[in-house]
Amino acid sequence: MKQTERSAAMPLPAAGNAPALLGSKTTRAWCYQILLALLLALFAWWLYSNVVDNMRNQRITTGFAFLAQSAQFAIGETLIDYTPRDSYARAILVGLLNTLYVTVCGIVLATVLGFLVGLGRVSKNWLLVKLAEVYVELLRNVPVILQVIFWSVVIRNLPSPRAAIELADIGFLTNRGLTLTVLQAHDGWLWTGAALLVALVLSIALSALARHQREQRGRIWPVARLRLALIIGLPLLVWLICGAPHELNRPTLRGFNFRGGFTVSPEFTALLLGIALYSSAFIAEIVRAGIQSVPKGQLEAARSLSLSPWHVVRHVVIPQAMRVMVPPLASQYVSLAKNSSIAVVVGYPELANISNTLMNQTGQALEAIAIMMVVYLLISGTTSLLMNLFNRYVAIHER
Repeated sequence: MKQTERSAAMPLPAAGNAPALLGSKTTRAWCYQILLALLLALFAWWLYSNVVDNMRNQRITTGFAFLAQSAQFAIGETLIDYTPRDSYARAILVGLLNTLYVTVCGIVLATVLGFLVGLGRVSKNWLLVKLAEVYVELLRNVPVILQVIFWSVVIRNLPSPRAAIELADIGFLTNRGLTLTVLQAHDGWLWTGAALLVALVLSIALSALARHQREQRGRIWPVARLRLALIIGLPLLVWLICGAPHELNRPTLRGFNFRGGFTVSPEFTALLLGIALYSSAFIAEIVRAGIQSVPKGQLEAARSLSLSPWHVVRHVVIPQAMRVMVPPLASQYVSLAKNSSIAVVVGYPELANISNTLMNQTGQALEAIAIMMVVYLLISGTTSLLMNLFNRYVAIHER
């Protein structure tokens, strides 16, 4: 009897399993997916061949060889050196850097405003709650392109440089943009910035190590003051070693415009305000929903332990709210990055604007559109990847 049971429990030979394997539900699902992928690939190849043949019949050249040709057009704002004699590839690089610049600035501004307005939405102050509600309902229900145009018109109607609005010792506001007082160029500032970056990385690593000790071994490491001392002390030490540079580059009126300082162009300002304010309204609602998702019992338990309001927010509210907030925040950041293409209506030279100029000059519309699609896909994919990594970092790991 035991020999019979043992024989029944043994797996069948491979030859006997082959028909069952081929007829299984999993195998059929994989076959369907592979077949669908092949059909899509064949359709894409047919579509591409058809487009190329039609373009050849109309004597329109194809390919990316034009990227090496001289662009022959100027770009008003650049983060790197550029002249009209440079290639189309460098012009596209300039547009890409401008896109990344306004995207990063927009994400930072939208996040700060969104969190402040979101906290106002859950405040106990009636007036603050109503003001935050008006902010959200007004901005998120007006199309973002109209907001960009609105800020462009407002900035263009500001006083000229000779009648500039003086902002104390900060700078001047005119129809030419916002001209700010900045630090005088010095090698010491570069090293100080590098020290600050190193201090931030070390602070994050120290925080992660302390968190691991708390979650895995139950040990509490008071690293808050150490992190603060590291972030402040290391850059300050490097700044002192480099000679403590402190000179300021102040803008001065010369002729019809200001010289010196740092000027934020009207086009950049209008685009930044439009996309950042629009996204901040949605981020505010995400913050409100995340905070309100924390069970009230958790707050009552924290208060019963005599935790201060700061510790309640830091150790109870934020860790649980971030699990709800991070996924929709990633979607808003991706949407903000794509909304930067609206810059074409105000003349800011980002990727879409420069690509339009490229298409008009070369007629390489298919290639230019393909470049934009790939670039925006990479930006969106990178943003989603970083937010997914951050989501794993803030996730609560249970023992």
